[in-house]
Amino acid sequence: MKHHSKKQAARREQKTVFREAHGRNIDLEETGYRRLTDGKNRRDLPEHQAARMREIALHLWRTNPLANRIIELPLAFILSDGVTLKIDDLEAQGWLDAFWRDPINRMGITLFEMVRELALYGELYWVAFVNEHSGHVRLGYLDPERVEAVVRDPDNGRQAIGVITRADEQGVKRRYRVVINGTDDELLMPEAIRLRESCTDGDIFYFAVNNVSTSGGHSDLLALADWIDGYEQFLYGEVERSAHLRAHVYDVTLTGATPEEVDRKARSIVPPAPGGVRVHNEAEKWEAVSPNLQAADTTEVGRMFRNHALGGATIPEHWFGGGGDVNRATGESMSDPTTKIFTVRQKLIQYFLEELGSYVVRRRLESLARPMPDPEDAAWRVRAEFPEMIVKDVSKYAAALQQVVAACASAVDAGLMSRDTALSCIRSVATRLGVEYDAGQELDKVDASMDAAREADNFQPPPVTV
Repeated sequence: MKHHSKKQAARREQKTVFREAHGRNIDLEETGYRRLTDGKNRRDLPEHQAARMREIALHLWRTNPLANRIIELPLAFILSDGVTLKIDDLEAQGWLDAFWRDPINRMGITLFEMVRELALYGELYWVAFVNEHSGHVRLGYLDPERVEAVVRDPDNGRQAIGVITRADEQGVKRRYRVVINGTDDELLMPEAIRLRESCTDGDIFYFAVNNVSTSGGHSDLLALADWIDGYEQFLYGEVERSAHLRAHVYDVTLTGATPEEVDRKARSIVPPAPGGVRVHNEAEKWEAVSPNLQAADTTEVGRMFRNHALGGATIPEHWFGGGGDVNRATGESMSDPTTKIFTVRQKLIQYFLEELGSYVVRRRLESLARPMPDPEDAAWRVRAEFPEMIVKDVSKYAAALQQVVAACASAVDAGLMSRDTALSCIRSVATRLGVEYDAGQELDKVDASMDAAREADNFQPPPVTV
């Protein structure tokens, strides 16, 4: 008994080790996914830096006039005159109009917000909600802060095929399919198709700017933020310096006064009010003294800071209240690079909208169980039409057109140029006026018109019989 009780006591003295149950579910469908801001991908910002980039860009846009103009000026040039989605098929045009004017979509307003946030954040996510019966499409917005990961085609890294969100309050993550206008079987390899099968929460549009093929987008203000902030700090410093320069003190000289008399005068002296009068004898001298900080003129320094930020955004200084030495001729030429940059962004927005419009039409056709049209069928091609970004001075092109037409007509009459070449020369000038045409088709129309005119001239009415 004694021996048995000793063994029990020894067992009680041994430390008991508790281990919590732990395991990890392996989701095979996550193979191929990467975090949107994975630090291992050096082409992407680390996650905390990407979040900080969006935070800083939004703050600067709200509080800094220079940053606000860098975002708003392209937006105004691209969208201020409106944009429309067009398609030649009348029924499909009705579908596009219904989508555009939908009380939730409100694309006339929403498009401004979306393009602004694309510039601020570098990325844009539109979730597509489709009516099961009619195929009508409504859009929902997904904040980039809620995006955890994207998936790209393993065989084509530039093609995003899925988006995964962060867990919500209930711990639910959503997986969306990135919209690709076409069938997966025709456009994607088997591995990409398998990955998309796990994206069961609907379709999403994913657009990015300022990115390379395999990275996420970046803000238009990413490279400029420090310089914009430095320029603002410089201006605040100049405000304080100006306040100091305008300050002054009275320097009072007491001739022949003893230290006791100086102290007594200092305790009793009162600075005169503005416009007041101070009377004293020749032994007392008053003088207003302003500080001389020996600071150089900072106009050029401020201009240098401002133009560095504006130059990074390809915006000339006279668009931000700085005329400099600009006259009308140089102002117009300085605006050309800016217009080209804005046109590039407009082309991207045009592509995004045409992708969106094609999806709207495709979902309508699917709901009606109608076959998809031939991609080469021009009648079913969606077009995003923008008005001319900048009104051109067409007077010089009109004068040039008149001269070119006269010269070409003379060359054709003299047998020195063919009609095809003449029309091509005229077309090169006419395109500057916004007129596009095919030279061959134009000749066919001219010939048909001339034939019709000849037939009308040679027409003989039948004799009238009584």
